[in-house]
Amino acid sequence: MNKPKSLIITAAATILVSCQEGRQTQTSITPDWTLGGFQRPEGVNPIISPDSNSVFLDPMSGKQVRWEENDTFNPGAVVKDDTLFVLYRAEDKFGIGIGFRTSRLGLASSTDGLHFERSEEPVLYPADDSEKQYEWPGGVEDPRIAVTEDGTFVVFYTQWNRDTPRLGVATSKDLRTWEKHGPIFAKSKYTKLMETSHKSASILTTLKNDKLVVTKINGKYWMYWGEHGVKGATSENLIDWEPVLDDKGELAKFIETRPGYFDSALTECGPPAILTDKGIVLLYNGKNHDEKEQADSRFTLGTYSAGQVLFDKNDPTKVLDRLDTPFLRPMEDFEKSGQYVDGTVFLQGLAYYKSKWFLYYGCADSKVGVAVYDPAKASPFDPIP
Repeated sequence: MNKPKSLIITAAATILVSCQEGRQTQTSITPDWTLGGFQRPEGVNPIISPDSNSVFLDPMSGKQVRWEENDTFNPGAVVKDDTLFVLYRAEDKFGIGIGFRTSRLGLASSTDGLHFERSEEPVLYPADDSEKQYEWPGGVEDPRIAVTEDGTFVVFYTQWNRDTPRLGVATSKDLRTWEKHGPIFAKSKYTKLMETSHKSASILTTLKNDKLVVTKINGKYWMYWGEHGVKGATSENLIDWEPVLDDKGELAKFIETRPGYFDSALTECGPPAILTDKGIVLLYNGKNHDEKEQADSRFTLGTYSAGQVLFDKNDPTKVLDRLDTPFLRPMEDFEKSGQYVDGTVFLQGLAYYKSKWFLYYGCADSKVGVAVYDPAKASPFDPIP
């Protein structure tokens, strides 16, 4: 594996560990395995916002639909040739509340990672196909995308039929025409998953020849997934996945929520994980608890912030380290207004582009934002209140 020098971080930004009951007060140097800090480019965000002019002939209803009129959020990101692409979730106005409209995936391209041109129509959406039982009427949600060394793009997304959310997978060679392969656990020996809610898949990648590509560990593809505790799964072909089980034959959890911390309610996997010389770095979305007694008092109840955890590069189930405070949190107005006013930075897209790291995230379930980490210029994490 090429040594990703962009991950050798020398920033001496400090993080404060909470002094809430049960924890000691201390100050420590940011561990050298972490990614970032990420800075929001001035005058750029949000990079993608709802557009009522985009019209699409919906194959399910047979009607013209303003498919990205209500919200645009939760993006995945990948590089193709010299262009950075974002695949983002868009909701129409048919329905009230998060999850009760129809979601489709739009495509946007950029040559600087900051300014985007959007396709007029969605590229992945519910249709009269083999997946309609899983994808209609709720749609396709929350894409996390990566690319193999041979140029095959793979996206893991939530299939939402307004009954049970399931992880689905699709592949493409051009990012515009996608082949759906269905639920990733459809052939799993752990049959209970097909009837159990599951989402948020972060496939393992590595930086090779300045390109972030899908990689294997111990001879298999690997992913982290889940929102109530981080779980794992392996695959031989990127399409069919087997979850990692514990010694009791149930789903193994490698990290879980922590009362009194920023991730006290949820630990939801973010963009593709990265295999580095230090280990496997997973960026994840932590939700602060809605109940004051369980939450981290420094953050708004119910707010989503971003954490990092390090796993052993030879044993992806083994946790080596974990940040106690978020490295990115809702601070800007566009991150605290929209569908989710408690505040949300929801990470899903990570790309290495022109010697910098571009992190794409959903803002309050309403818009798309970007933050950039330049390894040549050390910068701190978001400040802790």
